[in-house]
Amino acid sequence: MGPHPAVAAIRLAVRRVLHDILVAHSASPPAATPSPASAPTSPSAPSPAFAPASARPAAALRGSAPRPDAPLVLAACSGGADSMALASALAFEAPRAGLRAGGVTVDHGLQQGSDARAAEVADRMRALGLAPVEAIAVAVGRGGGPEAAARDARYTALDAAAERHGATAVLLGHTRDDQAETVLLGLARGSGIRSLSGMAWVSGTGGRYRRPFLQLDRHTVREACLAQSLPVWDDPHNVDPSYTRSRVRHEALPILEKALGKGVVEALARTAQLSRDDADALDAWAARAEADVMTTAPAAAGGPQAVHLDTVGLRGLPTAVRRRVLRRAAIAAGAPAGSLFARHIEEVDRLITGWRGQRAINLPGRVEVRREGGRLVIRQG
Repeated sequence: MGPHPAVAAIRLAVRRVLHDILVAHSASPPAATPSPASAPTSPSAPSPAFAPASARPAAALRGSAPRPDAPLVLAACSGGADSMALASALAFEAPRAGLRAGGVTVDHGLQQGSDARAAEVADRMRALGLAPVEAIAVAVGRGGGPEAAARDARYTALDAAAERHGATAVLLGHTRDDQAETVLLGLARGSGIRSLSGMAWVSGTGGRYRRPFLQLDRHTVREACLAQSLPVWDDPHNVDPSYTRSRVRHEALPILEKALGKGVVEALARTAQLSRDDADALDAWAARAEADVMTTAPAAAGGPQAVHLDTVGLRGLPTAVRRRVLRRAAIAAGAPAGSLFARHIEEVDRLITGWRGQRAINLPGRVEVRREGGRLVIRQG
């Protein structure tokens, strides 16, 4: 008799991601590590331990311990149902794929006893067979609100842990429900199609972060924990109405499902994928267009470059593409991406589409945009 259907679902999701990691790793240039003289290998043949799971015999996947130099994959685990399900699936699947598996839990220090809870979560991951396992305490700042500040601190800690342990990837337990909430939050901000695209399957520097559960609902991962008798911790912040995401989860989505019927979560998650496809296509178009309309000139005293854009070429572009080019140019000139909003880019766009001799426009980061004849000049200071 096979595993519980929910357990099978989470394991399959993780297995697919591990396969992708193995394929990417086998395609990357090999490390300059000499092979032992007793076991010479052909430089053109990938090591069997790093070959994709589908390319190796099934017998080699069962009970085979990964090599000490095998790629390491970490699970980011808070102790909640989604991340505990993730940690258990990784612990089961990684050795069968010839990968090492470890775990990281982040103590945000926002609740009393959070340090003891982080230590307990770390012990649970070790009990699953994950190694290395690390509990990291972080200091959460105030920038951008409590949720954004906690997220920034968490990802900084995860990045540092991945670098410290030489991890190839970090798995995150976000589910389809989390994706639907992210889309609604993006819609409320009114910040464009990229916000509606939600969380990517693969993100971070070099594709470090992977989200295997984006097609699984929250009920499935919780059921998988119950089926495996995995202890889980329910974060009280997840039901605290002072947090925006909590209100979306417990108030907005239930109201939408009551008004529109079941399937809202699935529809929002599908919207995320469609929006991401469109946004990626527009970004690629903007990158090509940028090369045609942009030149740079060194700023005085070796400061940031001044960006020059051809207004005639810009005016001939579709609005969505043109504004992407303007945003990219402003960032290249020194404007911080996180402080650059749609209203800023709309004002800059009017220097092209509604030129009436306006004065220069000031952007975040002390970046100035002015029109000089047939050029748009963007420079810092």
